[in-house]
Amino acid sequence: MPLSIDHIVIAVADLDAAVRDYTALGFTVLPGGEHPRGSRNALVVFADGAYLEIIAFPRPLPEYRWWQVLDRAGPGLVDYAVLPDDLDADLARARAAGIVMDGPIDGGRLQPDGTRIAWRSARPPEPDIPFLCTDVTARSLRVPEGAGRRHANGVTGVAGVTVAVQDLATSVARYRALLGRDPVAIGGVPGLGFGLAQFRIGRQTLSLAEPHGPAAASLGEHLVRRGQGAYSVSFYGSDDARLDDSLAHGARLEIIRDL
Repeated sequence: MPLSIDHIVIAVADLDAAVRDYTALGFTVLPGGEHPRGSRNALVVFADGAYLEIIAFPRPLPEYRWWQVLDRAGPGLVDYAVLPDDLDADLARARAAGIVMDGPIDGGRLQPDGTRIAWRSARPPEPDIPFLCTDVTARSLRVPEGAGRRHANGVTGVAGVTVAVQDLATSVARYRALLGRDPVAIGGVPGLGFGLAQFRIGRQTLSLAEPHGPAAASLGEHLVRRGQGAYSVSFYGSDDARLDDSLAHGARLEIIRDL
């Protein structure tokens, strides 16, 4: 079954500008590489092994959902992946529980030094649930180790992802099937106008949020403009902080104190 959040994808219009801005936010940004279809990325890797993938598309890719969201709604969060214990077994179990997923799909990219990185993934057609991603080549090639995992803003890892969903009960059932576990909490949030369900994988929390009225206008607008999927990300760090939206290229990011 899935072990942890693998990575979170932020689509941007200008990769060089995003690298500068995320550096200004206190992140150490590492060069990524180029994918076969021409997209380019940069990485923010954390001590817990999860990472942000900041991705840009030098040319239109109208068949690719991430590009579609970027083109329609602008930069921001477009997806996230979880790391499976065994991709084939987890995919078979999810399908047996009624989850539709494409794959396994072979993927890869070329690093600036010419090194070829390879992975396998399985992807749902509806992004209220994450895709699965696992390594073929050494994980340290895709997720660099060392000093690049230290950040001036004190972030040490991903605490959780909040996911905007259209129907909480439906998405809870899909997460239960994909993760092989029950939510640790489910219900409404008084005064905030949305229903909430939370799943835990290790130290990370996956929060599903369904808007119920005007009090959740931002969440509802996200669903209209960007569709279901990752809405915000929280990181573990030394102090609570909301990161500057003007530098985050459409992503809602916050740091919570790691107790």
